[in-house]
Amino acid sequence: MSGAKTGDTVKVHYTGQFADGSVFDTSQGKDPLEFTVGTGQVIRGFEEAIEGLNSGDSATTTIEAPEAYGERLEELLFQVDKARFPEGIVPSVGDELQLNQPEGGMVDVVVSAIEGDTVTLDANHPLAGRVLTFKITVVDVA
Repeated sequence: MSGAKTGDTVKVHYTGQFADGSVFDTSQGKDPLEFTVGTGQVIRGFEEAIEGLNSGDSATTTIEAPEAYGERLEELLFQVDKARFPEGIVPSVGDELQLNQPEGGMVDVVVSAIEGDTVTLDANHPLAGRVLTFKITVVDVA
């Protein structure tokens, strides 16, 4: 068997950890993650780790930030005045919000700091800039 390749639909169980060993995501206790190899449905480094594996195979891979969710970008941090928030919304650090983009669509942001009347919003992916380690077990390759 040649293992998973572009165009194959795979089902995998995984556990994602940071360098300190803390778990940020897992499929354990849930249905396995299903995706088609080569379609960009998962991060590049995760997909590359699956290629060549067969049902029942396991692997551990460490993915640097550029092959995961990218580096953190300072230009995705922006400051707004508290007065610009809709009436009744009092921002707190850690709040997850969605903002309308000028060209249409929505962008997810997190309130990362509040200093006086200035609120800093972060539009980076929460895992941007992080090295990620995944323990992967292939359940099925079709």
